[in-house]
Amino acid sequence: MAQLSDLVEELNIWKEQGNIATFWWRDDDLTEPTSALDRLVSLRNHFDIPLTLAIIPERASPALLDHLDGCTIVQHGFQHLNFAPEGDKKSEFPDTRDQDDIIQSIKAGKGILSDIFKDQFYPVFVPPWNRIGSATLSSLAQLNYLAVSRYQPRAEIYPEKGLLEINTHVDVIDWRNNRRPVEDDMLVDKALNHLRARRKNGILKDEPTGLLTHHLVHDEEIWASIFRLLSFLTEHESVRWVPLRTGVALNDNIE
Repeated sequence: MAQLSDLVEELNIWKEQGNIATFWWRDDDLTEPTSALDRLVSLRNHFDIPLTLAIIPERASPALLDHLDGCTIVQHGFQHLNFAPEGDKKSEFPDTRDQDDIIQSIKAGKGILSDIFKDQFYPVFVPPWNRIGSATLSSLAQLNYLAVSRYQPRAEIYPEKGLLEINTHVDVIDWRNNRRPVEDDMLVDKALNHLRARRKNGILKDEPTGLLTHHLVHDEEIWASIFRLLSFLTEHESVRWVPLRTGVALNDNIE
C-alpha cells in the first residue's frame, strides 16, 4: 500500500518534469438544498477549488439556485432508477432497455437542467452507478453532450466520435463495506496510481485525476478524510484543481 511520501515523490516528479498534475472534483446525486450540501459548498469555498455537481434531473429543485454559486452543473441520468434485468449490476441505461425511452428521458433531463440552471449547466453526462449501455453511449454525442464521466481510468479519449470521456478515480466511500470511509492509504494509492499512469499512457495524460464524493451519505469520518486529502493536495505546488470545462478543453482535439 502506498504511503503519503510516495504521493509526494510522484508529485515532485511532475514538478521536476515541468508538468502540472491537474485534478477535478465531482459530487453525485444532488436533488435539493440540505445541510450536507451547505457543508459541501463550504468545504469547496474553504479550499477555493472548482466543484462539479451531478444533479438528478427528475428531482431537481429550483431552490438549488440559491446554493450553488461558482459550481458547474452536469446531468446525472434522469431518475436514478435501476432498469437492469434482475441479477445484473444496477444501471439506468442498460442495453436491454428500450432505446427510444432512454433517449426521451435523457432529453427531458437535459431540458429540465437547462431551464433551471441556464449557463451554469454544462452538457456532460454522468450515468448513475457509472454504468451506461453501448447504445446509449453512442447516442450522447448526437444529443449534443460534450463528454461522459464515469469512474476508473478511461480506456479511450473518445469512446464515441465527438464524445470525450473524463472520469473520476478517487472515491472516498467503500460502497461494498457498508459505505464506510476509504482508508487514507487507499485514497493515496488511488491518486498515485492514476498519476503514474498519466505519465506513462498517452490516453490518460491529459485526463485530470478525479475526486468522487456523495455528500448525502458522508459521515463525520468521510468528511474528515476529504478534508485531509484536499489539505494535502492544495498545498503541493505541482497540483492544480481545474473546472470541468477546463478539463474538457485540455482534452479536446487530442488524437
